[in-house]
Order: sequence, then structure tokens, then C-alpha cells
Amino acid sequence: MVKINVNLDKVDLKILAELDKNCRITSTQLAKRVGKSRQAVEYRINQLIETGIIGSFNASINPHKIGYKAYKIYLKMRNIPLEKERLFSYLRNSGRVYWMGECSGSWDLILSFFAKSDYVFFELKNDLMSKFNRLIVNEEDGILIDVKQYPKMYFTGKIEEPTMFAGEIVHNELDKIDYAILAEVVNHGRISLVDLARKVKSTEIIVRNRLKKLQEKGIIIQFRIGINLNKVGLELYKAIIRLDRYTKEDERRLLDYISRLPNVQYFIRNISQIEPELVVNNYQEYYSIIENLKKEFPEVIRTVDTVLMITDEWTPGFGNLLKNN
Repeated sequence: MVKINVNLDKVDLKILAELDKNCRITSTQLAKRVGKSRQAVEYRINQLIETGIIGSFNASINPHKIGYKAYKIYLKMRNIPLEKERLFSYLRNSGRVYWMGECSGSWDLILSFFAKSDYVFFELKNDLMSKFNRLIVNEEDGILIDVKQYPKMYFTGKIEEPTMFAGEIVHNELDKIDYAILAEVVNHGRISLVDLARKVKSTEIIVRNRLKKLQEKGIIIQFRIGINLNKVGLELYKAIIRLDRYTKEDERRLLDYISRLPNVQYFIRNISQIEPELVVNNYQEYYSIIENLKKEFPEVIRTVDTVLMITDEWTPGFGNLLKNN
């Protein structure tokens, strides 16, 4: 369990952990789980929002379940601040970028794109490179295979099972109401059923049933919270690990080892590398974890590149893409 460097007590940490498992939990249900009154819980949630610790309430949506394929782009950029701002604005509003993270280290920016085919991604990437060729020094891309998404165990120190993101491509049939619901909850996960029904021009009963079906199909994986780690004195590092040997047994052992770390936030498998993301107090703690990992798996791990994640942003663009389906 990491050390939280702000004045949060055990109740606050339990509230954050429970909201991350399901941010749509009612205040009454949450109050029972943390042993406080509903009013006290609502006050604490509002304080966590006002202080910026809770940055967002999100639905974790799996685009692989609606026919999209996930791609990654890693960028190294020149120091041209105005051009960089233009790039960020373009990405946030492109409608194709699901996630973007500004970072320091081996790369300056990492993007997750979603496209229906390799050809569409090829065109998207070429368009990006041609628009910002003066800014971009170096680029790599890859295909996302799957992601294990862990509860925020660093709040409690309790080891818990992850949920799965991405995976096999499935073409679930959705109508306009389904897409409208997804577009709203992706960045407003705690929206009430009444408000959601009004936004999508439907009824509360229909919206409730549609949400249930979207979860049953694995399209909505989870309703989570976004934490501003800098507000609690924590840092997020991504280890980009290239492998030598990687048998099924190696994979099982490595995953078991990483899953026992309360620091782990995601375990990402790309086509050519793996990327555990770790929440720690400082670089020294991260370095110690990675060195121990390398000692444990000397024949598996070839190299490790490190980036410190400065931002961790689910863009409005994906919501816009859903709205336009």
C-alpha cells in the first residue's frame, strides 16, 4: 500500500476504492459499506471532487465489443509549444482518440486510437504525421491485444482480481439509443437515470434495461473514477517491456507476479511488448519494483523503457464518435 501524502483517512480511501469498483453505487449503499451516514458519505464525495482528487466518473467501454480495433501510437516531439497545443486540440476533438497520455522519458505522448480496420488506422496515422511532421521527431505504433484493468488497490493494499479490456473483436448490434447512452456515460459515469433518459430522449425504464444489457455483453466493463494522482502525492509510471522468451508458462508466472503488486493499475499486452502501469510514491519505488521484476525474469525480459505519465486523459472525442454512429 502506497503512502498517501494528503489528509485522507481510511473512510476516504474506502470511498475511493468502492467508487472505483462502481461509481454508480448509490450513496445509501456506499454508506453501508463504509459505516457512515448517507449525508456524511455525500459530503466526503463532494470534498473529494472539490479538492480535485476525483477528476472524473467514467464508464470503461470496450470498443472491441462494438467492432473497433485498438491501436497505439508513441510520439517523441520537438520543443515547439504552440504546435504541441495545436496537436493536443486536434487529438481531443478528432473523434478517433480514445485515450492520450502526456509523458516524460522514452516518449513524450502516447495515444490510443480505435479504427474498424488496419487500413483506416493507416490513413489516420498518415494524416496525423503529415499535419504535424514539423513537431514529431520519432514515432512507433502497435496493436493492442488486451488489457487487465485492476481496481485501485494502492488505496487499500488489498489484492483483487482485474477485469479484462479489449480482446477478441465482436460486432454487437447496437441502435441509436445504445450509442447515445454510451456517448453520455463514457465521461459522465455517475449521471442519474433520470438525466440520462432525458439526454438520450428515452425513458428511465428503457435506459436502465439498456445499461444492464450493455454490461452483460461486456461493452460497458465497469463504472470507475479518474484520480488526479498528483493531488494525493503519487506518480504513475509505464514500463514498456520488450521480451526475449515468452512461453505460456513465462506469461502465467509474470502475470501472477505483477498481479500481486498493489501498485499495478493496468497490465497491457501489445503485439510486440507488454506494459505494466504502476502507481508509486516516487521513482525510487518504481525502480525497485522493476529491478526486482528483472531479477525474477532474467530470461524473459530483454529491455525496459520507462515513462512517467504526466496526464492520463480519456478524451471527449470517443464520445463524439459514439454519438455519430
